[in-house]
Amino acid sequence: MKASKFLSTIILLALTLVSFSVAKEDDWIRILLLGDSTTEGSVPRRLKPEGPHLEQVIRHLLHADPEISRCKVYNEGVSGEYIHRLLDSGRYDRDVATKEPLDYIFIRYGINDKAKREGFETNFLADFKLLLEKLRQDHPDALLIPMTVIPFSNEETSQRINSLIRKVAEEEKLDVFDIYPRYAAELEKGHNMLNYRRYPLAKIPEVHHEWLKPRLQGDRVEVMDNELDGLFGHLPGWFGDRHPNLAGYNVIADETAKYLTPILKKRMARQ
Repeated sequence: MKASKFLSTIILLALTLVSFSVAKEDDWIRILLLGDSTTEGSVPRRLKPEGPHLEQVIRHLLHADPEISRCKVYNEGVSGEYIHRLLDSGRYDRDVATKEPLDYIFIRYGINDKAKREGFETNFLADFKLLLEKLRQDHPDALLIPMTVIPFSNEETSQRINSLIRKVAEEEKLDVFDIYPRYAAELEKGHNMLNYRRYPLAKIPEVHHEWLKPRLQGDRVEVMDNELDGLFGHLPGWFGDRHPNLAGYNVIADETAKYLTPILKKRMARQ
């Protein structure tokens, strides 16, 4: 009898703990980062798998504020992706629609759309609106946050893309998170210090090929930062890759946390 009562107590305690855990989990804020290679960060993940990477830094910065609830940050960036491919390939249905209910969705496309989507001026607007429609259906409680692109193309092309993003946001009655100015300002502080280096081995003098083999990915040398600039910075195109390194992603993470923090606090105050 005593053993049975003890067992019942243990079971009740376990159920209470599970219930408490579920309740706590329900209080978490769920954030999705949706975008291309400048969101995914595949090369920094390869060069430094332990990170911390974009989603981890955003979570850390938000958790540093004691007034903000715990957060989950999902990174669904994919290199080479543009909105039409996201929707047409089935990836949206597989990786986005099926996510647990989300609270905030950051959307940062445009670079590959400009390069790969036929009829860009017209179709990018239509693709973006279709994506927003699907997100509203699948995650009705989420705040949708269109983002501008970072300085990846030349300024004229970037502003052309960003003007279309603002047009969609205005028509859909959404606020735009403009990451471009902060990233551009940080780039001005140092020569490509926010970008990794990715350079064809064939364009580097052959005398260096053997010792650079550990830095190769396919036929290209990959370096996270300015480590080899003193040796090869004079080579044409050495600084040509505009993808963020971890320093670049930290800028994006910092600006994202600054943008989101007052929104979170305002929403929590209403609860």
